[in-house]
Order: sequence, then structure tokens, then C-alpha cells
Amino acid sequence: MFIFDAHLDLSMNALEWNRDLRNPVKTLRELEKGLTDKPDRERATVSFPELRKGNVGIVVATQIARYVKPNISIPGWNSPEQAWAQTQGQLQWYKCMEEAGELFQITNKHTLQQHIALWNNDDLNDQKPIGYILSLEGADSLVTIDYVERAYQYGLRAIGPAHYGPGRYANGTDSSGKMGQAGLDLLSEMERLNIILDATHLCDDAFWQALDHFNGALWASHNNCRSLVNHNRQFSDEQLKALIERGAVIGGALDAWMLVPNWERGISKPEAMNCNLQTVFEHLDHICQLAGNARHIGIGSDLDGAFGTEQCPHDLDTIADLQKLVTIFKSNGYSERDLQHIFHQNWIDFLMKNWH
Repeated sequence: MFIFDAHLDLSMNALEWNRDLRNPVKTLRELEKGLTDKPDRERATVSFPELRKGNVGIVVATQIARYVKPNISIPGWNSPEQAWAQTQGQLQWYKCMEEAGELFQITNKHTLQQHIALWNNDDLNDQKPIGYILSLEGADSLVTIDYVERAYQYGLRAIGPAHYGPGRYANGTDSSGKMGQAGLDLLSEMERLNIILDATHLCDDAFWQALDHFNGALWASHNNCRSLVNHNRQFSDEQLKALIERGAVIGGALDAWMLVPNWERGISKPEAMNCNLQTVFEHLDHICQLAGNARHIGIGSDLDGAFGTEQCPHDLDTIADLQKLVTIFKSNGYSERDLQHIFHQNWIDFLMKNWH
């Protein structure tokens, strides 16, 4: 099955984790033996060879750099300008990977169709570039609103205004409060440029406010269900229904604490918590039941989003194992047509509808 993964922090892994993603995952793990600076050392799941092995031919790849005030405990940069510079380093890594033949940037209908045709031809996919759509996770690095168009010019096509905690444009996970004028101005500029609003990570106040003020295309690249895991990081059924009504696609995330209740970071183990790919199915199936069809879900794995095999489904070793999810959906009565929609076509149809 051809897979479209709507959320991977590739450049963060390359620059902050110092992973050369051209290596097999096994090599990445070996190179990290004995390192303890990150919780997921020796436990990587994502690399270019594994993406190709899993037939993951299109991804939404992020730029991410948070601004934090000096007295805030969340990691980040001490000025928006530093955060911007970090995202520009990430951009240059993507460009280098394009030059190396590893990646291909998708920015419009034409390049999307061109890339799908490449992956659908009969040649082996193990040498083909992986298509990527550039997304900004958290808007803090946009120094002023003028930077939005600058980012659009280099290919940015989606923005999530918030990440964790309070943000310059919107408040995110584990915070609350509506957007101020800067956030509303950001939404207006995104709408003008036809940039997709990624509702992921918006706090409840900002979520409802954004839906009221933004008339463009929106999706939730990596979100699960609050009715199954009761935390503000997840969306309530009411929020999910609102997204469905707006024609959004919601990508299922594979972070264990979002999949099973009562997960304790750094303590819980996936097998002991019965966190497996079946739990991913249950979240996505719940959204299908709300929608009455399989046209509003997809994969937004967030694999290696600062966690590895210590905090993802125990029956997944690398991202190539996303193929196991296809079998799970099939065994639960989803048709072949549904499977195609879930694993790639919903995202593709969304872009074909909303892009020029």
C-alpha cells in the first residue's frame, strides 16, 4: 500500500538529533550507543531507507523552533530571530537532501501529480526521492507577519500556529486562552496565501476561535481522540465533528501517551501498557464512526517526534511497519477502497481540492 504520512519531524532529527537519515535505522541506533542526551537514543524508527521500504512515498515534513521566555521550562529559543534562524537551517537541510536525490518538494497540484506518477510506475521505489510538503509546527519563529509570505515563497504550505505551551501567535497544548491580534493577523495572511491551517496542538480556546475566523483549508496532521485518552492534546468528539464538517483530514499519531490512558513518560513500557497498532486503529476507527465514512482519516505518525520505540506501539520497530496497520483495518472490515483512502487518497484528495 502506498502511504502518505502527514507529520514527520525530519529536519529536527537531522539537525538537533544529528541523525543522517540516509542511513538505515539499524545504523542510526548503532551510532547512538551509549548516548543519553535524548530520551530516544538508540531507538530511532525513521530513516529514508525505512520510508522507502514501507512504501511511504509522500510526507508532510516540518520546520520546528519554539520561542520561549527565559523563565519558561519548555525547551526553545530565547528570541524569535533565533527560532527563525533554526528553521532556516532546517530548510537548507531539506534543500541539500533534494540535491542528493533523497527528497522532492511538493508545492502544488502539478508537482503532487508528478510525484504520484513517479511512485506509481513499475520501477523499484527503493531509489526514488520521497516527496515532502513543508509545514511549520508552531508559528513562533515567524518574526513578523511579513515572514509568512517569505516562507510561502520557499515552499511552506501548512502552518500550525501553536505547539506546546503559550505561543506568540496562539496557545497550544497544556495552555489556554484565545489568540490576540497577532494570531488573527496570522490566520488572515494564511488565508490570503492559501496556506493550510494545521489545527493540531491548538488549545481549545484557540481551536474554536480559529475555526470562526479562518475560511481556508484546514487539517489536523497528527491528532487522536480525547474520548479514548482524556487529555487536552487530543480532540473531543465535538472538535472532531467540527473538523469533519469543514472537510478536514485527521492524521492518527503513534505517540504512546496519546494512544493509551495513564501513560507515564519515562516509566511506562508499550508492551506492559498494551500499546500496539490496534490502539492506533481504535482512535482512527472512532473518527470514522463520527464521520459515518472513512474519508476524514489518514496517517500522521509523528514517529521520532522526540520519542522512539520506547514510546510507540510495541509491534512497530520502524516506520516501515505502518504497513501492518493496513492489515488491521482490512481485518476489521474496511474495504480496499477505504484502505486506499485512509493510507493516501484522503490527503491527496484534500490537496487536489484546495491547491491550485
